[in-house]
Amino acid sequence: MTAALIGLPLFGAATLLLGGRRTNAWGHFFAVAMSASSFFVGIFLFIQMLGRSGEEREAGQHFFDWISVGTFHVPFGLHIDQLSMVFVLLITGVGTLIHIYSIGYMEHDPNRRRFFAYLNLFVAAMLLLVLADNYLLLYVGWEGVGLASYLLISFYQHKPSAAAAGKKAFIVNRVGDVGLSIAVMLMFVTFGTVTFEGVAAGAPEAAPSHVTWIGLALLLAACGKSAQFPLQSWLLDAMEGPTPVSALIHAATMVTAGVYLITRAHAIFDLSSTARTAVVTIGAITLLLGAFIGTAKDDIKKGLAGSTMSQIGYMILAAGLGPAGYVFAIFHLLTHGLFKAGLFLGAGSVMHGMNDDVNMRHYGALRTAMKITYATFGLGYLAIIGVPPFSGFWSKDEIIHAAFGQNIYIGLATLLGAGVTAFYMTRMMAMTFFGEARWEKGVHPHESPATMTAPMLILALGSAFGGLLLMFVGDIEGWLEPIVGIGHSDHAVSNTILIPVTLLVVLVGAGYGWMTYGRRPVPVVAPEHVSLLTRAARADAYGDALNEAVFMRPGQYLTRALVWFDSKAIDGTIGGLSAAIGGLSARGRKLQNGYARSYALTMLGGAVLIAFVLLLVRL
Repeated sequence: MTAALIGLPLFGAATLLLGGRRTNAWGHFFAVAMSASSFFVGIFLFIQMLGRSGEEREAGQHFFDWISVGTFHVPFGLHIDQLSMVFVLLITGVGTLIHIYSIGYMEHDPNRRRFFAYLNLFVAAMLLLVLADNYLLLYVGWEGVGLASYLLISFYQHKPSAAAAGKKAFIVNRVGDVGLSIAVMLMFVTFGTVTFEGVAAGAPEAAPSHVTWIGLALLLAACGKSAQFPLQSWLLDAMEGPTPVSALIHAATMVTAGVYLITRAHAIFDLSSTARTAVVTIGAITLLLGAFIGTAKDDIKKGLAGSTMSQIGYMILAAGLGPAGYVFAIFHLLTHGLFKAGLFLGAGSVMHGMNDDVNMRHYGALRTAMKITYATFGLGYLAIIGVPPFSGFWSKDEIIHAAFGQNIYIGLATLLGAGVTAFYMTRMMAMTFFGEARWEKGVHPHESPATMTAPMLILALGSAFGGLLLMFVGDIEGWLEPIVGIGHSDHAVSNTILIPVTLLVVLVGAGYGWMTYGRRPVPVVAPEHVSLLTRAARADAYGDALNEAVFMRPGQYLTRALVWFDSKAIDGTIGGLSAAIGGLSARGRKLQNGYARSYALTMLGGAVLIAFVLLLVRL
């Protein structure tokens, strides 16, 4: 049954890609059916798992010995446990809703069938990533996700910006993938195996330096896939893809792969305080950086992309707290998958009603024209800023609480991030749904069709009640404890004080956002004379400029220098030597002309030369 989880969407992708135009009429329905079938298989396995207890909840399926060379043995097998199960339900559940939404969103796209094939391929690759029973097979799913994301981000390949965004995502992710490949190689050298069980068993006996280097390599991989500093620059450009891609890849699945990797490798990080400190530092930087970028974006999708960076930063930070934070990282990952997917689908609905315009300065007063979109987006807004009892309150506040228990400065960073989140999300709500209508001429906002609004309504319910269900009904801590453990740290600030303080910070951030953008007219054209901070946020905190200055330009110069050296020095030397030998050979051939008189003259010249030398010797 576990294999069916991956096999169904993979079969859907193969059918649509190989079937070609013959599947155009029904391909999108078939893709939805394959994703939904995988979700129902996941539900069936989940119910089976609920009927068991302890280690009986874990199940494996061995297919064959994939690699067997000397002492290196890698099985091709799948493993499902409490951790992978929550990802299976999230990927297939939210993924299916996004498939349904895409029926309406991509209705008039001539390449709709190919788009749905890529969606199925992405779901299959992501499921392989979370169900693999060893790090090498996980790497296959990891690369499959990278390929599928490239195809989806650059789906509108006729647009130069989309083609460049897909290439950028692919290249930046390759940097992180190097980290994962190095980590896998170090695991084999250190432990003699790359299976999850073997690595976890051997980690306590390994040299601390080896464990630290493996942890840092895994962190590099996580930074690439989860768009964490300093490999975050691809995420905002990735908004060039269709909006369902943003919801699928950048809310519920791909960007969470790094969080899964760190949590799955907790046996490594538990033994290295250096690696954990690096994880916490990267998470803290990214959560503030993403929130900062989100404060100045007028493109609604890019504003949500900055938000995704920030929220994944919370998860990475929580994972870096060790046993005290793993559960809360996954908890926030689940709630974030619900409300952020809803927010992205809501943004797509707004774009659908506004002739694909993404500039929030051209919106305003849409709450009356798009009531369902306004309501569902509003519930997602309340969830992400952490208003009780909505989903984000339960998961994000747990991370803030755990952060204060680890370090006061890390706690303050999470608290500041909560305030900035409330500001930029209030700004987004005010510019989109409130104020005066700033619609461009000829635009007539209208509500989206039922195929789009139905998934939005379901995700809105998840935004409202998902946190409560996971916290109290699902007992997310008890569910994950057998896999990642539960640690308790000495909390510097009690919840009695911290919750009111957090809510006050959120209220201040939201109030400032409303006073700035809700109570004042919003200019249709973005002001040019702005502060240095605003210019920096508009420029994605100069991430692209930094990459170009530090990596791209020096890389280009180095490449040109190597090409010149190869052409002039290496090829020149070899070419010159061959030319010299060729010239000597050509001159030597002239001596062999077949004329007897030439040979006689040569002999005479040689005899005269010998006689001359002998005379010189005698003298």
